[in-house]
Amino acid sequence: MGKKKKIYSPKIVSIFSGCGGLDLGFHQEGYSMAWANDFEEWAVETFKANFGDVILKKDITEIDPYTDKSIPDCDLVLGGFPCQDFSITWKQPGLNGKRGGLFRHFAEFVDAKKPKAFVAENVKGLLTANDGKAIDTIVRDFESIVPGYVVKPHLYNFADYGVPQFRERILFVGVRIDTGFRFIHPKPTHGPKANKPYFTAGEALQGVESVPYNNELINIKEKTRKLLELIPEGGNFSDIPKGHPLYVKGMISHVYRRLKLDEPAKTIIAAGGGGTWGYHYPEPRPLTNRERARLQSFPDDFVFKGSVSEVRRQIGNAVPPQGVRLVARRLLPLFTGDYKVVDLMPDYEQMKRMTIKERLDYVTSEMN
Repeated sequence: MGKKKKIYSPKIVSIFSGCGGLDLGFHQEGYSMAWANDFEEWAVETFKANFGDVILKKDITEIDPYTDKSIPDCDLVLGGFPCQDFSITWKQPGLNGKRGGLFRHFAEFVDAKKPKAFVAENVKGLLTANDGKAIDTIVRDFESIVPGYVVKPHLYNFADYGVPQFRERILFVGVRIDTGFRFIHPKPTHGPKANKPYFTAGEALQGVESVPYNNELINIKEKTRKLLELIPEGGNFSDIPKGHPLYVKGMISHVYRRLKLDEPAKTIIAAGGGGTWGYHYPEPRPLTNRERARLQSFPDDFVFKGSVSEVRRQIGNAVPPQGVRLVARRLLPLFTGDYKVVDLMPDYEQMKRMTIKERLDYVTSEMN
């Protein structure tokens, strides 16, 4: 018998890594972590517990990828640059905000390391931040990195890719122009755009009570328990009768939101006060962190470090690993050389002339 061919494991440099949800999706497809960075203490501890001691706890603004010899060369730069300034929940200072410019550190890492590709993630609100100027600036900054990257942004709903949660995020995939690799975003695998039903919250939570990690029940007041009993499956605070003593008004839709078991969960969020935990059905209680992790598609052996509220934040900020696995798989041939080389220059020049809307439409049309 001949020797078994060794499968190449593309090397990742990850920044704004958080607890590692985006990285995990790529790791599950055979990629390896070469180096990572975040500045949140407990997210770093979680990353270490699951990927090993490859992450540096340091403020990204104090790291120079051009001169820091401890940062290895890599095949792929990966990360979700902070979204606070772009989120549709808040005012939108966008690129003019203190944190909006942090995406430029991502661009610097790409420029310094010249990976064959990069994948950057951000919130849907980036599409409209600064009247669309934010995303336009970001794409053109990425595009202009020498020798040139073909940048394809696409708005994903991760429920369409097997995650038991409706969660919309933009993924920017950039491929270095001299590779001649034509990347096309993967088609949905679940839901009405595919021939397979959504993976539902009810299915995702089966047997979750037996998982030993991060599964603590959250203490709630008796008043909150009674309030939840007034809310039906899939409902929220607005289902409480107006004349009832526990009636609350003027809140946003995710407050006291209970699961609907026969569809994916609504978006799991990172933080917030009373009523924002996400709530079980049929039990009148908040979801445990392990239940939230299941809805985010984390495997049960992925252990989160820190207090209950710290873990909640990590899970809510994470990219669902299952949601990006097909992107990781679609990029693999670029690193193994198993693809037909094409001239990317016409695509590159054509997209540079497009508005962001035209580019998004073009990227979607390629998938069909």
